[in-house]
Amino acid sequence: MLSLEHVSVSYDGTPAVVDASLEVPDASVVAVLGPSGCGKSTLLRAVAGLERPTSGTICWDGADLGGVPTHKRGFALMFQDGQLFSHLSVARNVGYALRLRRPGQPRRGSGDIEARIAGLLTLVGLEGYDARLPGTLSGGERQRVALARSLAKAPKLLLLDEPLGALDRKLREETQFELMDIQEKTGTTFVIVTHDQGEAMTVASRVAVMDEGKLMQVSTPDRIYETPQSVYVADFIGDVNIIQGRATQSGDKVLVNWAEGQSPFTAQTATAFAPDQTCWLAIRPEKIAISADRTDHANTVQGKVLDIAYLGNISTYHVELPSGHVIKAQEANTRRIARRAFTWEDPVWLGWTDTAGVLLDR
Repeated sequence: MLSLEHVSVSYDGTPAVVDASLEVPDASVVAVLGPSGCGKSTLLRAVAGLERPTSGTICWDGADLGGVPTHKRGFALMFQDGQLFSHLSVARNVGYALRLRRPGQPRRGSGDIEARIAGLLTLVGLEGYDARLPGTLSGGERQRVALARSLAKAPKLLLLDEPLGALDRKLREETQFELMDIQEKTGTTFVIVTHDQGEAMTVASRVAVMDEGKLMQVSTPDRIYETPQSVYVADFIGDVNIIQGRATQSGDKVLVNWAEGQSPFTAQTATAFAPDQTCWLAIRPEKIAISADRTDHANTVQGKVLDIAYLGNISTYHVELPSGHVIKAQEANTRRIARRAFTWEDPVWLGWTDTAGVLLDR
């Protein structure tokens, strides 16, 4: 339904969005993910009509939105702070847009408006909050009021700019699932801008990773995580080991010469590499086995435990290799910490299969 084709936005000649192309299917949730200043909010504002693209087209259902003003696009925009009217009750905040009437529009009956408000408050789990003022609500409750207000006029598209950024971690995680449930019930198309990887991976059916104004990769969350297309995407999403080396093709596998005097690592890849081409092997810590004895994995290397990060459900071991490289390996904490198999300075073996890592050429 929403289509961006080679969209660029510049401010006084400085590019904020560069040649961005993106398809947002109907009734889907797409997350634009990236660090602060990468241009994701500018991209969202361009879709809303608050910024004019320097070049490219933005279409809704095949129609070019270039000459359509913001208030005629039928979209809603929800900001991080919710921007509620502090002097109005929850019900009046939610129903504010419903009571606005432009010239030529029929007046909505008060009964219809009240019924719509009640339905929206039920949808966001705030029944009985009608008379409360925003100042008496928690952060999560205020965000749900803002969401209900955004949905009041049944927008064709809801644009959410860091909607959960001001919430604490536990509340943010709870609200993510509430947001998914509301989207499924309403069938509204959502585009969410966020810098939170967990949020993007949880709520979105597709993730667009952005950096310096460019969309680096657009795909499903699992493919973004498992098969990143660049070192930037691999490094930005989750925890990863990046090992630089030189490639030597060997049938359907590639040998990665990564350190002088060390056996090369082996990786399977569909990408063709030229002899001695620079490459990067990206391996997630949870895909690396750590043991006291050498394993029969395709790739094995010995080192010593340099540091241990205890995260409750998992422990991350930082293992220093003889070459000076440090590789992270993760283990689930299925046993009490006192019965941990390894501790600092212990010699250990690391091993992983030739399909565990992703070999990248950029």
